[in-house]
Amino acid sequence: MTAQGDRVLRVAVIGVGHLGRHHARLLSAMPGVDLVGVVDANLQRAREIAEAHGTSAVTDAAALAGVVDAVVVATPTESHAEVASPFLEAGTAVLIEKPLARSLDEADALVALARARGATLAVGHTERFNPALSLARPMLTAPRFIEGHRLGTFPDRSLDIDVVFDLMIHDIDVVLSVVDAPVVTIDAVGVPVLTPRFDIANVRLKFANGCIANLTASRISRDRTRKIRFFQPASYVSIDFAEQELEVWRLVRPPAGAPSIEGGPVDVARDEPLRRELEDFIAAVSGRRDATVTGEAGRRALELAQRITDEMVSVRQEGGTSVPPREI
Repeated sequence: MTAQGDRVLRVAVIGVGHLGRHHARLLSAMPGVDLVGVVDANLQRAREIAEAHGTSAVTDAAALAGVVDAVVVATPTESHAEVASPFLEAGTAVLIEKPLARSLDEADALVALARARGATLAVGHTERFNPALSLARPMLTAPRFIEGHRLGTFPDRSLDIDVVFDLMIHDIDVVLSVVDAPVVTIDAVGVPVLTPRFDIANVRLKFANGCIANLTASRISRDRTRKIRFFQPASYVSIDFAEQELEVWRLVRPPAGAPSIEGGPVDVARDEPLRRELEDFIAAVSGRRDATVTGEAGRRALELAQRITDEMVSVRQEGGTSVPPREI
């Protein structure tokens, strides 16, 4: 039962490629949800996923009009706005995989449309639902330096976007959700190695409160790494997103005697972040509340990702020489 009444929430997944098929798998087993269909331009793929999860396969998302309460959009980034807009226009809840859109103009239009129609708009920044981050969040009180590494092997997908929008944007969103201050300077460099787009990137972000974040993303590495570290007065927090591991160290000052450093690994109850993300989305739709990662949050991450990429383009146009950090 949901807040929609005695009926379950009717949901469909649009785009069942690399990630969309996992959305379909999880939604098909979720209480209070009826996976009414999956959509993909490749009918054979749509039928394969539909058969696996006991639902219908279609190739045109327009066929879902009027028969769904919510949709998940997991198509290539360039089509996010085109696919999602008709559903938001109809007041249908939409979860869009990151990045929210291919441009800020499209992102603004999606956010405005959702607001005007009273439709839930969520963005798939899955790391927000990583159990290690959820456990660590109350401990992140005043980070002064953040270091993130998100490295992976060369993929066969998402090559239509730079590595900043493909991988780094996860850490951008996490950092923006932790640091409550605007970014004041950006110093970034990126290199196109195997594609015409940036395949490896590094950025140093300075926030108005003095916090510094140094983020590196690569899709041409030999090993897969998903780590972020937070340094703050008297404590250090380390998160391994891939392994869902957390370490916390603190400076302890006793009433008498010398201070000591205490801490170590913290037990994390492992779970599938994507399932937690979908549960949050369904709960938001059913309870008529905002999702944890709203359209506005997705837009903020996209804006900063775009500014980082613009800075890298500027550096490259200067012949690879360093240029002063860009004031925002």
